[in-house]
Amino acid sequence: MSRRLRVAAVVTRLEGGAGEMVLRGARALDPAEYEVTIVAGSGGRLLREAGAAGLETVLVPGLRAPIAPHADVLALAGLVRLLARRRFDVVHTNCAKAGTLGRIAARRTGVPRVVHTYHGFPFHEFQRVTRRATYVAVERALGRITDLSLCVGTGVAVEALRRRLVPPERVRTIGVAVAPGPVLTPQSRHDARRALRLPPDVPVVGTVARLTYQKAPDDFVEALRALRPRGVVGVWVGGGELAGEARDLAVRAGVPLVFTGDRADAVDLLPAFDVFAMSSRYEGLPLAVVEAMRCGIPVAATAVNAVGDVVVPGETGLLAPPGRPELLAAAVARLLDEPCEALRMTRAAAAGIAGRHDSAALAEALGDAYGGSRTPAADRVMHVE
Repeated sequence: MSRRLRVAAVVTRLEGGAGEMVLRGARALDPAEYEVTIVAGSGGRLLREAGAAGLETVLVPGLRAPIAPHADVLALAGLVRLLARRRFDVVHTNCAKAGTLGRIAARRTGVPRVVHTYHGFPFHEFQRVTRRATYVAVERALGRITDLSLCVGTGVAVEALRRRLVPPERVRTIGVAVAPGPVLTPQSRHDARRALRLPPDVPVVGTVARLTYQKAPDDFVEALRALRPRGVVGVWVGGGELAGEARDLAVRAGVPLVFTGDRADAVDLLPAFDVFAMSSRYEGLPLAVVEAMRCGIPVAATAVNAVGDVVVPGETGLLAPPGRPELLAAAVARLLDEPCEALRMTRAAAAGIAGRHDSAALAEALGDAYGGSRTPAADRVMHVE
């Protein structure tokens, strides 16, 4: 019997959509074939869930999103020591900072196979041109030491190819793995609204996301302000560094907006929404959008990266440009004002994602990505001080 393949899944923070994907992927793989260690700079609820699932987790001090030279050097040294000591067969990195330091450390220590997942990109149209060009140059250099790049959604894969980040033969497109959850029924709506302490008869526009610059909570608040004549109540499920700022914005705008913080039961709260609205400046393929579609909630989102894979304008939902909250509000208003149209789109959305975004599909994609290297660790010659 061959031994299990040793995989280090490296992520900057075991939080948000990328963290959920890492954890769901690790849990979906057959433990008889794969021994997965999750390596992260930080994490809260998902770290606890990983431990409860019997997965090994390792925290690397200094591994964090902002560019911080001293911390980055410490994190790189920590990753090099870990990978040299443990002799993994595969290092699978996720997110920009973990992708940079993790891939460098993997190549320095002779890891046979290096896989990286693009959940999105560290560059976007809201950056200065020089900064964006620097990020693209760094990703191209990293692409030369990456055996395979997994892109979450067609839009992300197309952008990776268009920017020449990775050679075409090293690119694979994958989907997201959504968690089991409720479908919209009168009972699930009642239960979700009761959990949020919302009245049964108010229009509710909600989202599930981290409170970060990427997710544009300021635009979400502005969209709600535009919808104020309709008596809309907003709900933001998720925590993050902009939580305090977002609360202040909502108060100043006079917008009723419920902030729940990070919730393990986020998917169970979706039936409370009349419309799911995503205001992100940039994205990959958000888990929450797919989960809302499967639940039966109409979706209005910003037209960024791979969102168009599932939100087809006028067919499965509505799209608005990023950074234009008034247009996002107009899309939400249409879904609220035209329930028959909204129902048609939700039915088409549910049919379009059926059978495509589950843990089995993710496990198969990861198995294919990892299967290119089964070199026994004991057979490798590696000398790292």
